[in-house]
Amino acid sequence: MLNRPVTDLIRKQVLLTLLPQATIREASQRMRDRRVGSVLVTEERGHLVGIFTERDAVCRVLAEGRDADQTTLAKVMTTEVATVSPQATALEALRLMQDGRFRHVPIVSGGRLVGIVSYTDFRGQEHARLEHETELFETIR
Repeated sequence: MLNRPVTDLIRKQVLLTLLPQATIREASQRMRDRRVGSVLVTEERGHLVGIFTERDAVCRVLAEGRDADQTTLAKVMTTEVATVSPQATALEALRLMQDGRFRHVPIVSGGRLVGIVSYTDFRGQEHARLEHETELFETIR
């Protein structure tokens, strides 16, 4: 189970994607309606160009007093997106999230968006294994 492919977590997944020119209001409403914590921002050909998360909404929109009807995703999305390949294991994706201190990781293959995993998609044993590895690393350092 610990080495299961990350793609096991995304079966039957319908991705929430928007173009960079979509407004924050539209993105927020779609996130609410779909009960998800992020929007994958893609260009017209479907290549990933950014991600907009709940944290972006709070830190880059609300805290800065931006107008949700006038601000586009392009202005506030995270553009340097860490991704994993479909061959990555669930544990590798979880480790990437922990190391980067974020909760969503898109799965990309050859520039094509395949899916997304969230921190909450993982089982207890994966979290426990990562915690164990982290403790070992801290002991060695």
